[in-house]
Amino acid sequence: MSRLLMQRSKLTHLIQKKCFSSSVTGPFLRIGQRMKDDGSIGEDVFLNAAKEELFHLPKKPLPQKLANSRIIGASKGWGFYIDLCDGALSISDVLNPLASKVIHLPPFDDMYTCQTEAFYNVAVTSSSTCHHDEDLVVAVKFLGRQKLSLCRPNCDMSWTSIVPPFTFMENSNLMYSKRDQRFYLPVPRSNHLCSWDLQGQSFKDHKLLYQNRTKLSQSKHELFDSCSKAEHWVESPSGERFLVKCYSYVSPSQNREPIFVVYREEETTKRGTIICQTEDIGDLCIFISGTDPFCVEASLCPGLVPNSIYLMESICGVYDIATRSIRHFENQVEKPEDYEFDSLPFWLPPTSI
Repeated sequence: MSRLLMQRSKLTHLIQKKCFSSSVTGPFLRIGQRMKDDGSIGEDVFLNAAKEELFHLPKKPLPQKLANSRIIGASKGWGFYIDLCDGALSISDVLNPLASKVIHLPPFDDMYTCQTEAFYNVAVTSSSTCHHDEDLVVAVKFLGRQKLSLCRPNCDMSWTSIVPPFTFMENSNLMYSKRDQRFYLPVPRSNHLCSWDLQGQSFKDHKLLYQNRTKLSQSKHELFDSCSKAEHWVESPSGERFLVKCYSYVSPSQNREPIFVVYREEETTKRGTIICQTEDIGDLCIFISGTDPFCVEASLCPGLVPNSIYLMESICGVYDIATRSIRHFENQVEKPEDYEFDSLPFWLPPTSI
């Protein structure tokens, strides 16, 4: 909850620039709504990552099937919605202003009924612009240990429930690898990476072998140990993969920026997967928020900063991997009176809207 409050506080200082367009390409950050004089929602508000500007699009009404729902997550352009009356789950491409597809998900069994509010993150196998929905696989990670579920919305009548073998995976982010068609889940504070096939039946425990790690002093070790840790396994469009470790200071009195350490996957041997610490990911940008992380080639979206991490967690800004510095997207301007910010802002991958 404190993280969400911090997100709102930071977002109240976003640069107030406006850009109206009917064909905007991302990546962009959905941050809230702009209200009309009568109190109704007039426009959705987004942040264009490349231009670092806010832009507005006319508010598209939710489909009738989602009339009593609220968004609880997103992945690859799909929004995940929960019905506030009966707890039913649906996914929709309503985040794309030119589409409005709704797919209902199977109900959870009794074990999960009370947990539908406790999603940590979600991942899907294909974007909302894909026309082959019958092949879509959805994975949901809950808070806690024994809560990971998969289903094919157009085929399955129930979820496949998985019990991860590790007990401390609360701050790990689920992602889908297009390269080998598996869902991945890092295991924080360990040298392991879990993965499952699309049926949730074939499990692999990938041992991570670290190389080129920066040697830390005892005081630095102690500092890192005192931080809250999150890990993100992310794949580039060409199939390169990276492990991003985020160290956030727990105490607000420390008043320090989070620290990021990036490792590049090098090769897989009989002993395990070799990953090397790096300060150069080339032309790539990594996007991290409450959704599954993704990579974008900066040269394809002029204005993006290569070799960087775009953040929407405790802060909203861009992290330069080489210089280890953060540039915030906020300045000290007053919160626009007609803006209402989302409690769950998230990055959306590049798409034409």
